[in-house]
Amino acid sequence: MRGNDETSGSLFSYVDLEARIPARHSLRKIRQVVNAALGSLDATFAGLYTDFGRPSIAPERLIRASLLQILFSVRSERQLMEQMEYNLLFRWFVGLGIDDPVWVPTVFSKNRDRLLSTEMSRKVMGAILAHRDVAPLLSDDHFSVDGTLVKAWASMKSFHPKTDDGPSDDDPGDLGGPKIPPASPSEPTTPETAPMPRKSRNTEVNFRGQRRSNATHASSTDPDARLYKKSPGAGAMLCFVGHALMENRSGLIVQGDLTRADGHAERRAALDMIHRHSPGSTRRLTLGADKAFDAADFVADLRAACVTPHVAQKSRHSAIDGRTTRHKGYALSIRHRKRIEEAFGWAKTVGGMTQTLYRGVERVRARFILTMAANNL
Repeated sequence: MRGNDETSGSLFSYVDLEARIPARHSLRKIRQVVNAALGSLDATFAGLYTDFGRPSIAPERLIRASLLQILFSVRSERQLMEQMEYNLLFRWFVGLGIDDPVWVPTVFSKNRDRLLSTEMSRKVMGAILAHRDVAPLLSDDHFSVDGTLVKAWASMKSFHPKTDDGPSDDDPGDLGGPKIPPASPSEPTTPETAPMPRKSRNTEVNFRGQRRSNATHASSTDPDARLYKKSPGAGAMLCFVGHALMENRSGLIVQGDLTRADGHAERRAALDMIHRHSPGSTRRLTLGADKAFDAADFVADLRAACVTPHVAQKSRHSAIDGRTTRHKGYALSIRHRKRIEEAFGWAKTVGGMTQTLYRGVERVRARFILTMAANNL
């Protein structure tokens, strides 16, 4: 018998979101870990909000929605809210009922920016790593460190010469000449006094022959971005440097950071992360890293902190000698340290960190750390 194709609205509908999600869906285990981690931060959340005023979006829902945006590569908060209007899986994960209204995108963004600071992102990562199902997977002795470039949300056309008040927009090499104010409405307009037509901001620009550096130029779009490149054959771009500290047993990221780009940022961040993760530790730790970390002062600082530097050797003038390379653990660290590239690759292809959508080192840092936490999940 042929089925009926007519559509009729129901007066009442009883939809149980819990029953609509498959029992073996991967988000079920992720939600269980996230809920337990956020439950351990309840006292922290309580200290951030007052007891009067209009109710805000629950911090637990804000963080779950931000993790969902990273896990499913949702490009913007507006698209995330659109998905939550009709995607039952998204509603279930965040904690919205079938009849609950979805937040206005701008309201969601403002609430998220007030909550998700660098410190809060680190607490969320730490709470996830402290979960009873995650903590046994971590190594307490062997770690690896590395950095990656995160392209800033700023064009090279915004890289103007510095002035006393900051980056200047009057760069003849950038926008075709200084801005010309329009004529006063009270003055008659003649061919001689008529204002020149405003040129488009997306004009063709030839940078050849121009000397540009962070000492003389800055981006008017994101002043925290720096012109930098990691490899000799690559072109410089406005970017930040993201850093990660990985434990070698399961390849989970235990510390994350993001700084302005320069040649010493990776080594400084590595020392900060190892001290933050194991403050005052007297146990002998190992830290694997690539050749960019093979510097005498960095190796000396690690040894002073009771950390054995398992750093890949440069072809000449290496600070790592036979005292370190003769042990079997050195070869193991050199092999395991490459797994940190998997976390960076996931963060860029899935987590949206190839080019950040945020401006300012603080906001980009908070997002990068939360992305590393999502990678662990």
